Amino acid sequence: MALHIIKLCVGASSIEDLAAWQTERIREQKKRGEKPRIFHSTLQTPKRQTELKGGSLYWVIKGIVQVRQKLLGFEDGTKDDGSPCCLILLDRKLVPVRPVPRRAFQGWRYLAQDDAPPDLDAGGGGDFAALPPEMRRALLDLGLI
Repeated sequence: MALHIIKLCVGASSIEDLAAWQTERIREQKKRGEKPRIFHSTLQTPKRQTELKGGSLYWVIKGIVQVRQKLLGFEDGTKDDGSPCCLILLDRKLVPVRPVPRRAFQGWRYLAQDDAPPDLDAGGGGDFAALPPEMRRALLDLGLI
């Protein structure tokens, strides 16, 4: 059973917003002649990397777990200020999941497979992922999902 990571997606207001931000990051990397890749940098290196193989990073957007990205690996990196960090390498594909409310927390946390929300396409909710972000949020607020 894979272990996952859950993280707040600070600054993004929707799945589409996260996708646009990541697309722009890829475009900037290509422009600088770098190998294009998606990653999240963190000060704390996960100690359970072996268990995370095959897992995903679940993004909490506006207080709701909404999407995940498959974990591809980990690398040592450097932040803009020169301090060391860990790069959590992510697949480019954003996979919408069944929306689940989640309180704010700092950093990232491990997320057990049993606690991870299912993918929308796996649970017959594929149409839900196609709804506009405002409508998804309204349905959640009304308790209809």
